[in-house]
Amino acid sequence: MRRILSRCLRKLNSIKKEVANAVKILQERIDQEGVVLNNRVLKVDSFLNHQVDPWLFHAIGKEFARRFKDAGIDRIVTIEASGIALALMAALELNVPLVFARKRKSILMTDDAYSAKVYSYTKEETYDITISKRFLPSGEKVLIIDDFLASGEAAMGLAKLVESAGDEVVGIGIVIEKSFQPGRERLERVGYHVESLVRIARFEDNQCIYMEE
Repeated sequence: MRRILSRCLRKLNSIKKEVANAVKILQERIDQEGVVLNNRVLKVDSFLNHQVDPWLFHAIGKEFARRFKDAGIDRIVTIEASGIALALMAALELNVPLVFARKRKSILMTDDAYSAKVYSYTKEETYDITISKRFLPSGEKVLIIDDFLASGEAAMGLAKLVESAGDEVVGIGIVIEKSFQPGRERLERVGYHVESLVRIARFEDNQCIYMEE
């Protein structure tokens, strides 16, 4: 029993440490495990968008909750699939529901839905994102969360979808931002509040150079 309690305490202390240093730990994981391809694409599938590190995600959720705690958020919206686990952690911390936009309309979605078009530069295709109207009531304050910000296509599509429901986008939370691409400028130009945990200024010799540097 003592050994079990001791392990639990060590794990709790580890969680507290990660929560307190979410941004620092995220940057370290990018440097240690991220792979930059041709100074263009950053792969972080070992801990962010394929294999999931729940302790890191818990810390990320805490950090988003801290940054948006005074925004009066009623609901979090994200997009499948990578955004779901991230947004779920923030939703737990903020004690609000989470709804995710589908990239393909399910045959089970028989009721009315809000939709918007999003172009994926990675996949080089345009797709319709949809959310059932039942799960996006009007008159709410909504926080959008996603894993990456580059061109801003996904975030802008989500924002338009949310606003078509009669809701207000009070913030956009991003885990990793490619600041050398136009996404942030595009979003801020139309008045959205963007919070990114890590901002990459550029890729150099297949390494990440951060804004703070």
